[in-house]
Amino acid sequence: MDQKLIDKLAKRQLEGTLRSLSCNKEGIDFHSNDYLGLAGLDIATSLDKYGSTGSRLISGTSEEALAAEKSIARLFKSDASLIYNSGYDANVGFFSSVLQRGDTILYDELIHASVRDGIRLSFANARSFKHNDLIHLEQQLERTEGVKYIAVESLYSMDGDFAPLGDMIVLSEKHNAYLIVDEAHAAGVFGEGLAMELNYESRLFARLVTFGKAYGSHGAAILGSIELIQYLYNFSRSFIYTTALPPSAYKRIEFIASHPSLAERRICLNQNIAHFRELMHGVELVSDEQSPIQIVHCGDILALTEVSERLYREGILVKAIFPPTVATGKERLRICLHTFNTRQEIEHLVQVIRNYIH
Repeated sequence: MDQKLIDKLAKRQLEGTLRSLSCNKEGIDFHSNDYLGLAGLDIATSLDKYGSTGSRLISGTSEEALAAEKSIARLFKSDASLIYNSGYDANVGFFSSVLQRGDTILYDELIHASVRDGIRLSFANARSFKHNDLIHLEQQLERTEGVKYIAVESLYSMDGDFAPLGDMIVLSEKHNAYLIVDEAHAAGVFGEGLAMELNYESRLFARLVTFGKAYGSHGAAILGSIELIQYLYNFSRSFIYTTALPPSAYKRIEFIASHPSLAERRICLNQNIAHFRELMHGVELVSDEQSPIQIVHCGDILALTEVSERLYREGILVKAIFPPTVATGKERLRICLHTFNTRQEIEHLVQVIRNYIH
């Protein structure tokens, strides 16, 4: 391997931020995105033995795929939907194909990497605005000509806070900009996403929802007009040039997205979030009080490494987030709360954290 690549690995090792793969199945789960505990829901069908056989435009479009897309469009109050193999594929495929040369995309500085990668693959002009900063966003809009797009997440996965969607819609309409909302971490937890909970869905250009997080499944959907969806399956390369999901995956998406237990599970999740925050009283939490993602800053890499290793020894699975995922000096514990976490498990988690964070 080239020495430049070896040097980059060595630098990560020296900084204490070198990533590795591990199978962390044993322990108390406070690190997965399975917020509603649906990943283990068994819906085994006779379709499990079938593969997709090809891309959607060749042999991979099954009756199950078409049925799921119609069902998802109805459920999320959209004219149409298109299911991709993952949220990453959906964002890369959407932004790289929709944004055209001469267009400008304004994106929140904390937007997910998949959006950034899609933007890089387009020929559009791109500028970030300060996180959730409406004044900075409007300043950017005022100095932008031509076709304008705005990209935000409704719930930010590394900070656990919400975008001010109502105000952003007002700005987008005032400046004739297309607003795109990534609902990856909100859909399922807050109904079918924050946009629908606030009755904003008809005022957005496009939404992304994923099924691999709160819905405990796989894949993701772009929601929008019939014309937009038609455009995507004609020009979105990450959709066109990949093998489709198997029929069983589409069936699972359709089944779980409207599962009758969702309302009860959301109530349980909200109770666990409230219990955690009550126990953490006196510790500064940057996350919203309703978010299933709770962030605890640790000060530096050494302190974060120490507390995360102690948690692991205690059988508690919590993800420590290091640079470059977050900025240097913003190292943190990312705590994901779920319906299946018991009060005793949450109390154990908080007790360990409080021994290190004051």
